[in-house]
Amino acid sequence: MEFAAVLKTGPVVIPIVVFTGKSYGAWRDWFFAATKPTMSSGKSFIDWVAFLTFQLPVYGLTLWAIGTDVTDIATLFASTALLMLIIDRAIGLFLQVMRSLAGAGVKINASIATKSQQNCL
Repeated sequence: MEFAAVLKTGPVVIPIVVFTGKSYGAWRDWFFAATKPTMSSGKSFIDWVAFLTFQLPVYGLTLWAIGTDVTDIATLFASTALLMLIIDRAIGLFLQVMRSLAGAGVKINASIATKSQQNCL
């Protein structure tokens, strides 16, 4: 993806990320509640899968909507998936802390949400 295209996507992607943030938090909470990972590696994997199945398609549709070539989108998907495998757990922990500080935890139901929030950390 050329630098000009990156500059073109920023103003489009940022509002979409803000708009989908709460939905992504709910999606991530649901994944943790449904899978109940106990080991750190399992939690990292769930963070990665939640990102790949929610944020990556949103990103891809956004790129497609602004006219990015499908080949470039596929390349970006592969590189983003690899990068997120490495850094997604740290991002997930950061998001969880920020949501907790803001009182913005998503409630699936009382027992699952409490367990889910504990499982995420």
